Amino acid sequence: QLAGRWFLLGAASRCSYLAEHSHRLEATAVTVAVPDGQSLAISTFRKLDRQCWEIRQRYLPAGAHGRFFLQGRGYGRKTEVVVGEADPSSYAILYYQDGRSLSVKLYGRSSQVSDAVVDKFEQRARAVGLSEDVTYYFPTYGFCDSADESHVFD
Repeated sequence: QLAGRWFLLGAASRCSYLAEHSHRLEATAVTVAVPDGQSLAISTFRKLDRQCWEIRQRYLPAGAHGRFFLQGRGYGRKTEVVVGEADPSSYAILYYQDGRSLSVKLYGRSSQVSDAVVDKFEQRARAVGLSEDVTYYFPTYGFCDSADESHVFD
């Protein structure tokens, strides 16, 4: 149900990089495929210095429905990914836990979602201690659809 194109619309996180560079956020599109019926193949398309890049990741099933993990660099490093709430036709709210760091992200099937969906996202972020001062919204225009092979990061 999550397969297809999504737009990253918002993120709530205490990530210091995000806080320091929030004024430089770029429109971010994500394509999700389910190659084996269980894991998610994620391609994230975003601009960096006016060049489109593709970042490829694989979310592996973590046992329960709607739970995945992303293997990180280094021994034992992994990020847990949980689908908190979704209407596969319009939006998804995902939680990302990496060690003690937690973030909440809002994705939409289009670059705009209803105010009610934004309210749900903000409520879920507040429920895990992430207030509006660490909530960021991404541009709704200027999306990349592809990247040439020299700009793909696996």
